[in-house]
Amino acid sequence: MEFCVEDSTDVSVLIEDHRVVFSCRNGDGVELYNEIEFYAKVNSKDSQDKRSGRSITCFVRKWKEKVAWPRLTKEDIKPVWLSVDFDNWRDWEGDDEVELAQVEHYAELLNKVSTKRPPPAMDDLDDESDNEDATTN
Repeated sequence: MEFCVEDSTDVSVLIEDHRVVFSCRNGDGVELYNEIEFYAKVNSKDSQDKRSGRSITCFVRKWKEKVAWPRLTKEDIKPVWLSVDFDNWRDWEGDDEVELAQVEHYAELLNKVSTKRPPPAMDDLDDESDNEDATTN
């Protein structure tokens, strides 16, 4: 999630298992505060935030990664300031098909590598030329 605040100062981001608390001052010195209760538990130890000149981005990892949430917040009411970032949208239904195709491709490669074939013929190798070189030196 991203908090768009230009020229922010006194930034504080606290990511807990069930909520995120965000506060800062904008370029005009106005204090901003948001507290979001998540729809479900997140992995707070594997989540982080990054600050740039125009925004503060929070990378929050869900506790159950393969489970889609119907919304970000615990409440069914969407705050006015909250919107979806479709640039980072992830379609959960398509992921299973992509993963299955990757597994099938990997299995096919393994099958090609592990196919037993007869060993190459080595009758074209001449041991006598190696022995002659060793005896003449």
